[in-house]
Amino acid sequence: MSPSEQPITREAQDQLERLRQAIDAIDHDMVALLKERQEQVEKVLQLKKTHGLSVYHPAREENLISEKRRIGRAVGLDADYLEDIFRRILRQSRVEQTAQLARRGIRPGANVLMVGGCGAMGRYLYDWFGKSGYRMRCLDRDDWPQVGVLCQEADLAIISVPIASTPAVARRLGPHLPADCVLADVTSVKQAPLEAMLAAHPGPVVGLHPLFGPVTTTMDKQVVVATPGRSPKACQWLLDQFADWGAIVMTTPAEDHDDIMSIVQALRHFATFIFGRFLYEKRVRLDEALEYSSPIYRLEFGMVGRLFAQDAGLYSEIIFASPERRALLKEYLDCARSNLEMIANDDKAVFEKHFRQVAEWFDPFSRQALRESTYLIDKLIERF
Repeated sequence: MSPSEQPITREAQDQLERLRQAIDAIDHDMVALLKERQEQVEKVLQLKKTHGLSVYHPAREENLISEKRRIGRAVGLDADYLEDIFRRILRQSRVEQTAQLARRGIRPGANVLMVGGCGAMGRYLYDWFGKSGYRMRCLDRDDWPQVGVLCQEADLAIISVPIASTPAVARRLGPHLPADCVLADVTSVKQAPLEAMLAAHPGPVVGLHPLFGPVTTTMDKQVVVATPGRSPKACQWLLDQFADWGAIVMTTPAEDHDDIMSIVQALRHFATFIFGRFLYEKRVRLDEALEYSSPIYRLEFGMVGRLFAQDAGLYSEIIFASPERRALLKEYLDCARSNLEMIANDDKAVFEKHFRQVAEWFDPFSRQALRESTYLIDKLIERF
């Protein structure tokens, strides 16, 4: 016992126990209120099902959060604390609603052909469409002798094969599709696949890029990029279906998509690969490195580990998808090499000069980055 600590009296012990019991009773009431809230959410869900309403209403959610922050401040509670609680409650409601509404198709009974349905993303989408009331068919490597039969009366054909194979598959598939069938792909490169689909099929064409993997349990707030091809009105029901599942659908030209994805995906994955390979070459003791890592560094190690926990072929397809991407990666390595002289000369002044230049360029995003990364760190601390 430290000098500042005093033995607790029987009276104080009894008072502490009464306070703890009061807190337990409040916690019990909170659970009961959450259950009551969920019952009301179920009634909202039934109305949405009946009237075909969407799950996510951003304006309503933000208004609700703002109101809770205002009330919290008025009664002396931390507004950020309340926002965290209510965002978690709202997300749970969205996820549960989306899971149930996913059973409702925009065009229930329509025939959907999944080309490459044995792959991870193919199986994932096959499951989502199937649970939404669509009649599903699968065309994989061994099924091409039956391609004519499988394409009969198809309303939608989705190509889910490796990037390099997509144009050839589109050319092979196109002549068998009905004229009004929507043809789509789900690769992470859009220009070449979209051109191939447009050349192979005279009907509606749209390129899709789901910015999430097949291990995602919900599409809530996941991003799907749509690149227009032909007859956008005829393709709209497909985009509406993803939106109904909770996804955020962004429409952009294929060229713009490929330019930004070279940075967002290819460059980031390649930089992570280089870091992981360097750790491997140095035979770094990961257990020790993690033991001495604060949450932010553990999070960075976690992103490296996440990459190498997945399929090498998938990432090689993404990183080496086009000559433009490979040229960008060469520029990245040239940039890294250009810093060797600074390191060799122990030139802190040059480092700080470049640091300030980049910091000024990053400034519009820096404060947001601090907020978002701090939020992730706090969540990591809470979890582990």
